[in-house]
Amino acid sequence: MKALVLAGGTGTRLRPITHTSSKQLVPVANKPILFYGLEAIADAGITDVGVIVGSTAAEIQAAVGDGSAFGLDITYIPQSEPLGLAHAVLISRDFLGDDDFVMYLGDNFVLDGITDAVEGFRKERCDAQVLLTRVADPTAFGVAVVDDGGAITALEEKPQHPRSDLAIAGVYLFTPLVHEAVRTIRPSRRGELEITDALQWMIERRSDVRSTIITGYWKDTGSVADMLEVNRTLLDRLETRVDGFVDPESEIIGRVRIEAGAEIRRSRIVGPAVIGAGSAVTGSYVGPWTSVAENCQITDSEIEFSIVLGDSSFQGIRRVEASLVGRNVQVTLAPRLPATHSFVIGDHGRLQISS
Repeated sequence: MKALVLAGGTGTRLRPITHTSSKQLVPVANKPILFYGLEAIADAGITDVGVIVGSTAAEIQAAVGDGSAFGLDITYIPQSEPLGLAHAVLISRDFLGDDDFVMYLGDNFVLDGITDAVEGFRKERCDAQVLLTRVADPTAFGVAVVDDGGAITALEEKPQHPRSDLAIAGVYLFTPLVHEAVRTIRPSRRGELEITDALQWMIERRSDVRSTIITGYWKDTGSVADMLEVNRTLLDRLETRVDGFVDPESEIIGRVRIEAGAEIRRSRIVGPAVIGAGSAVTGSYVGPWTSVAENCQITDSEIEFSIVLGDSSFQGIRRVEASLVGRNVQVTLAPRLPATHSFVIGDHGRLQISS
């Protein structure tokens, strides 16, 4: 079995972060979201992986390399523009050959991995298997209707009036039959080749399309709120480890990871939190569910429930919460301006000024 990982999207909901960076490489708990997917694929015993890349191809390739760091053999497949998930399958035909494969959206996060789903597919080998999860607002997702036996009977892409609350969770398992489906379908009203249309084509021809409902944690990390939630979920599983320097005037409370080369001076760190390698926290408070990446400077500041990317700094800032801060950002206090008042007051007027 092979794997096809989609890492070519533009990440419009994460702008302005994604104006200069791939959305799949935005870190949660100080690790790019894409890496969690690659690790899940490796844990499932799959080593031959194709990665779909677009305008951020150079950045993805620099971060992932040949895949050996993950125990994988990576082949990069360029996509000129994001024309749909089925289009990604279409252009990967030579790489995929006649092998079964798992397709994994690179900005999705499945906390418990995909090993059970892959092993089940290998054992049963239906024509296609789709991971589903229950969501509050199905209109933002591909939605599946399933029968009592778990077979998928219908699929819709971002329907205005969903027929179920089961959203497609961004992980699909296919036999080579899907290649005929993606060659046959036509672009949707969005101008994309939808994988839901390919699956529906298979269903209408009585193919065996089954579902697996995820009972654990899953998230599509397409927005800042989603990124912060995944960050919090991962940090809640954090194990305390102090590899950096902490001076006697500092206080470390709860599950905190301080990576090698980090320095904590006259500060209070309340976990779960992680301070990246080479970062310095001085005279500051870093609160729960905060990830500070490598080579950051946090001085005389307070920050919690936030993600701070590498080489950024905070100087004299109180207080930062629920924030996603990009790379090489400098946050400082604005200069104080003299308080002034300017009036045009009519005859016999009365004016009270508090300060």
